[in-house]
Amino acid sequence: MVALASEPIIRTEGLTKRYGTFTAVDQLDLEVRPGEIYGLLGPNGAGKTTTILMLLGLSEPSAGSARVAGLDPVRQPLEVKRRVGYLPDNAGFYGGLTGRANLRYTARLNGLRGAAVEERIETVLAQVGLADAADGRVETYSRGMRQRLGIADALIKEPELLILDEPTIAIDPAGVSEILALIRRLVDERGIALLLASHLLEQVQSVCDRVGIFIGGRLVAEGRVDELARRLGGGPLAIEVGVEPVDDSIEAVLGGIAGATEVRRDRSDPRHWVVAGDETTLVAIPRAIDAAGFRLVHLRRRDESLDAIYRRIVGADGERPGSPEGASVGPGSAR
Repeated sequence: MVALASEPIIRTEGLTKRYGTFTAVDQLDLEVRPGEIYGLLGPNGAGKTTTILMLLGLSEPSAGSARVAGLDPVRQPLEVKRRVGYLPDNAGFYGGLTGRANLRYTARLNGLRGAAVEERIETVLAQVGLADAADGRVETYSRGMRQRLGIADALIKEPELLILDEPTIAIDPAGVSEILALIRRLVDERGIALLLASHLLEQVQSVCDRVGIFIGGRLVAEGRVDELARRLGGGPLAIEVGVEPVDDSIEAVLGGIAGATEVRRDRSDPRHWVVAGDETTLVAIPRAIDAAGFRLVHLRRRDESLDAIYRRIVGADGERPGSPEGASVGPGSAR
């Protein structure tokens, strides 16, 4: 990850959106800086898409304020759209046109013309891995190819910020890996900011620098995944221990360490064990292993997964019925 700039590209203060008596986004304070991928994680109906629409100037807040690239989306929506690339959860393209033709159309919508545009189109097609498919009709593209075209579409205007709303929905695992690797590479190479809204926990955990857990329109927890694990973790510390030579007697050694409450062999590697304990256990392990005549080859704390933290905060399903979340955005409307 590149060094983060001091000024956030997204800043909201008390951002609120009400639909009658229903509050979709409630007093949101959020900052996202250039050079980072920020994951807005929450179940369907949590308010993620509503937040995005306000950031893009497509919906006016009921209260509070937002600044995007130093601009007010309410008063300067067109200027915001020129600086922000947006990929909705179901990007709209003209199926009978080629991928390249769709990108030319988007370029014209943004007032971009001339030879430089063709060069830029070639560049973004190569970046998203669609150079060989650029002259095929979009109606023949797979879902993953359409999403990559959507990212290319968002990059045409060379934005300072990318906003991706559920970019990996209905994509096969191989395609998901490609999309996530592409997202990480774009941010690292360009130094732009990227806001990723998703309800898919493992994907957010794998690619995001920081995560905000968004429930019922509120940001209830925020930070790096390891920070959230330490701050919100509910169970004992899980410690991975690798020991040589392989010998079952090590189980008793590990179980006798102060604070250890459980010892089990890691199924993935016979040399590895998982010890449930606390910080005292973690510190004491190397000395105990050495005193027993074994060699310590691996030692690390296994932070609680984002999935476990999220489920403890949200509950079993976390669905929020009755929300107007997911309002459709037609082709070109936010480009």
